[in-house]
Amino acid sequence: MPEGDTVYLAAARLRRALDGKTLTRSDFRVPRYATLNLRGQLVESVGSYGKHLFVRTPTVSIHTHLKMEGVWRVYQPGQKWTKPAFTARLILATADAEAVGFSLGQVEVLRRADEHTATDHLGPDLLGTNWDPQEAVRRLREQPNRPIGLALLDQRNLAGIGNIYRSEACYLHRVHPATPVHAVPDLLGLIGEAHRILTEAAHNPPRRPLAYGRANQPCRRCGNGLTVRMVADESLDRADRSIYFCPHCQPAPD
Repeated sequence: MPEGDTVYLAAARLRRALDGKTLTRSDFRVPRYATLNLRGQLVESVGSYGKHLFVRTPTVSIHTHLKMEGVWRVYQPGQKWTKPAFTARLILATADAEAVGFSLGQVEVLRRADEHTATDHLGPDLLGTNWDPQEAVRRLREQPNRPIGLALLDQRNLAGIGNIYRSEACYLHRVHPATPVHAVPDLLGLIGEAHRILTEAAHNPPRRPLAYGRANQPCRRCGNGLTVRMVADESLDRADRSIYFCPHCQPAPD
């Protein structure tokens, strides 16, 4: 699933293409909004919150979520799309740009006054102006026995972290992902690390992951082999997605 930096950058691309411009075409290829026509409306702003993206006109906010496979791409009028047309779920066009959302996991149109309902359940946005590390820590500590590797992924605690950056943050902070929240040394420092690497990813060229995707490769700190494991979530009675770590630098909790 795309992470907060991917959505943040997608919003930036859409902002350059649409912000301050009048829509010449809108095509919602989802049954609920198939007859909705926003032609003639001005795009007042484009923004993101965690993994959620919003395109705002004076009357409505178009809320999309990429989920696992979604992507936004921007084309010049008449330019050939680089993704199959049957996967397009939303098209927003102006006189000089065509923004196409392919395989979007969620598309909904909200009244501007109701936009907050899409994000009320989320924790502070790591890339947002409302970023509040103390609030993120408070939310994490509400489930003190939950493994930190799972708690970081819960968007209700802090919005924007996915599988890549929870692996990277735990690795950089030398915390085993199965460590209970209450046993994490310097939880605020860990949150700060997550904020730093996600901000860096959103504003600078991507760097090679230190842990994510490097199972059986040498740790860049100690040289031992990295591993990948599933972390059990007892509160949900299931295992979470795989997380990468160094068993030597990130020793398992007692």
